[in-house]
Amino acid sequence: MTWSFGWNSSLPVYYLRDEAQRVLLYVCAHVAVIYDVFKNDQRHLQGHPNAISCLCVSEDRRWIATADKGPDCLIIIWDSFSGIPVHTIFDSCPKDCGIRAIAITHDAKYLATISDAEVQQVCIWKWTLAVEKPACTLELNQEYGFQNYLTFNPTNNKELVSNSKTQAIYYSWDEERNVLIHSAPLLTEKTFNKLVGKFSQSVFHLNLTQVLSATMEGKLVVWDINRLLASASSPLGFPHIKPCKLVHLQKEGITVLTTVDSYIVTGDIRGNIKFYDHTLSIVSWYSQFKLSTIRALSFSKTLPAPPTENSGFPPDCTLKGDSFIVRNFIIGTSDATVYHLTTDGTKLEKLFVEPKGAICAIACHPYQPFIAIGSLCGLIKVWDYEKKTYLFSRIFEKGLGVQSLTYNPEGVLLGAGFTEGTVYILDAMSLENGSPEPFRYSRTSVTHISFSHDSQYMATADMSFTVAVYKVIVKNGQRVWEYLARLRSHHKNIQSLLFGVHLDSNEPRLLSLGKDRLLIEYNLLKSYKDHLEVLDIHRTDQGSYPTCMVWYPPLTRELFLLICNSGYKVKLFNSTTKMCRKTLLGPTYGSPIEQIQILPVKTTSALQKRFMVFMNRDKVGLQILPVDGNPHKTTAIVCHPDGGAGMTLSYDGCYAFTAGGPDRSVVQWEINLSALEAAVSLGGEDLTPFYGLVTGGREGKFYRELEDYFYYSQLRSQGIDTMETREVSEYICLSELPFVMRAIGFYPSEEKIEDMFNEVKFGEYVETGKIVDKINLPDFLKIYINHRPPFGNTMSGIQSSFDVLGFTNSEGKKVIRREDFLKLLQTKGEHMTQEEMSDCFATLFGMNPEGWKSEPATSSFRGSEICLEEELPSEITAEIFTTEILGLTISEDSGQDHMVSGV
Repeated sequence: MTWSFGWNSSLPVYYLRDEAQRVLLYVCAHVAVIYDVFKNDQRHLQGHPNAISCLCVSEDRRWIATADKGPDCLIIIWDSFSGIPVHTIFDSCPKDCGIRAIAITHDAKYLATISDAEVQQVCIWKWTLAVEKPACTLELNQEYGFQNYLTFNPTNNKELVSNSKTQAIYYSWDEERNVLIHSAPLLTEKTFNKLVGKFSQSVFHLNLTQVLSATMEGKLVVWDINRLLASASSPLGFPHIKPCKLVHLQKEGITVLTTVDSYIVTGDIRGNIKFYDHTLSIVSWYSQFKLSTIRALSFSKTLPAPPTENSGFPPDCTLKGDSFIVRNFIIGTSDATVYHLTTDGTKLEKLFVEPKGAICAIACHPYQPFIAIGSLCGLIKVWDYEKKTYLFSRIFEKGLGVQSLTYNPEGVLLGAGFTEGTVYILDAMSLENGSPEPFRYSRTSVTHISFSHDSQYMATADMSFTVAVYKVIVKNGQRVWEYLARLRSHHKNIQSLLFGVHLDSNEPRLLSLGKDRLLIEYNLLKSYKDHLEVLDIHRTDQGSYPTCMVWYPPLTRELFLLICNSGYKVKLFNSTTKMCRKTLLGPTYGSPIEQIQILPVKTTSALQKRFMVFMNRDKVGLQILPVDGNPHKTTAIVCHPDGGAGMTLSYDGCYAFTAGGPDRSVVQWEINLSALEAAVSLGGEDLTPFYGLVTGGREGKFYRELEDYFYYSQLRSQGIDTMETREVSEYICLSELPFVMRAIGFYPSEEKIEDMFNEVKFGEYVETGKIVDKINLPDFLKIYINHRPPFGNTMSGIQSSFDVLGFTNSEGKKVIRREDFLKLLQTKGEHMTQEEMSDCFATLFGMNPEGWKSEPATSSFRGSEICLEEELPSEITAEIFTTEILGLTISEDSGQDHMVSGV
């Protein structure tokens, strides 16, 4: 990670260092960023597996504590000077619910957290002792509401206060007894006979005998702290708080409440920042800047210098009119803007403005170090990613959210698709309209934009499964874009939209790939106004659905389309015939590949060694080409734990960029090819990496059985009863391939068998012109590994089929009736004939002799005499189908999805 664009404006921004340096701390997705404003430099605190949910900083700005929520959640304490984690707390909360609020004492000795669970837990941690368990834990009553803010008493490590929208809670930590005492008095409108409003934040009063809670009605609830000893005999003998008074402080709802020096400070929904003394009398305020809602206020740790004749401190609003002297501070607002206010002279500087909405669209310029970032808030922002400087931006009117961005090959135009269906063609250097009016031919979000290689055509795809094409024409001596035609060619989401080139004519070709498993090519030359001609339609998958496609680089004489699917497979299709030529195991990093791009090369010498960058749900990765199923040729890293939304590559292939969608960030990744090449060499050569993908490896039981089946297949093909001399070979006939596959527990469909045959038959056709009709054991092993389900057969996969095909019986189970089951086998999908079905059931129920139909001596089978009404139950569940009919066993591992395997 080299840079992070954007910040999570839902979390605070902190002022770490000032004077000669101006250093901030904020959060981007799962990374905390230490940003030096003057040096324009970032340091990234990486280590969280999930998006950071809260953070805090010690009073001396030395220690940073961050926490996340999600699986394997962590609490990490960092040294802000070095950026190194000094302590990590694992298992910080039950059920991996994560942390909602965190606070650190002023001396940084203790840490307090509130979990994000339905039943929240408050924990005190003695983190400096490097312990893994909290010193004290308290479960909160759900009636208290969801506590989302927490802070310590600045002068007493044993006191805390938290609040939800409806209730504030005071805590007193009895360290000797290891008990956390709490007091949560309920406030109603009758308490003060006035509307209180919803709480936002709470702090300890400067006088330290009271707690203040701010509300969204502009009021402060003042609570008196009664610090009685726990041994007192009264019912309220424990430390507690009670409501004292309700102060109507201001008209605007208060969003931030904090203290600095001798002032109580508020920030509100109108962007005002106000300072009060200990009597809650106003001292000064800043309202002239017209800011949006205040989300965070963080004051410098350096005290202001004493005023001089040249000082520009404003007067306060007391009768004396003394200079209002306060520390410089950082302001974070709801529109994702961060400001620095120099109080001497009241100088407000805008440090950065980031998108306040989800970022779904990013695009790199084809020959300049520029990246365009589009947000659903309507902002397009262009950066120089080498100098890390903002260049220019444009904000579109309300309701126009940027969904897709693409530069044309010349880098002159930028196509932008919006959430309500509008398409803009913009000037790439100014973001002004490149065409007089935007195109409004869609009513739904435009998810894809693509330009042809000669920039004569532009195509878009939207959420209505429609492809639209636009063309450049000459009108009045000028080149202008004009709408050509659109077609609702798919019936599910369009996953990819791709232009190519006809090799014989250099004319552009257009293809679309849908979740409906259809690959459609359009005939642009025969298309005309309001008519988009379809050239051909091919189905790419049978069970899984395709996720993305890209042109495979010309590493061989045969040109391919590379298509990834939801079954973790990568398929190569002949670019002309659309025949599936290869199926290969893709990267398996927790979720299927969702986006893919070929890494650009800098020199012609690099054309023979190509790389592919991919993105799945939450990771970005790199793979060495050619694709062959070797797992060591890929690597991946978490980029956006809550899910990525877009990916693009720099024109020189040095950087990859990922957009995080809802986390409002774009991350720049430096691509290190040598590290991946080193990992490949460590993984071994030839078949060594593939042996590791089968149970037991090269010397294991599975591989020995495979060898036995392979050579038995030779005997079977030569005839079991023959008396002639046997010919032992390294090969078996290609027609034997499916029988050996089934023998080792992989049951491919007829379509998959056809794909395997084509893969072997035409493997050498382009080079030699010959068709291959045999296969050796190493090639067989590779085909088995690449075609089989990546995680084996799972019970959930079988159950999902029953959920779709069956009905819920009286016991609440999903079942298929016997007659429906038999009808489905004979009429749907790769249906069976009555004879085939009877033969299969006869074998499954042990009514055919061993070796049925595979050996001449056993050809007189009795399958047609089986009575299925007697053998099959009237209602079939997934478990009955798996264990009693197929005879498979279900693993008992409760930690993961149950696997099914042969007996």
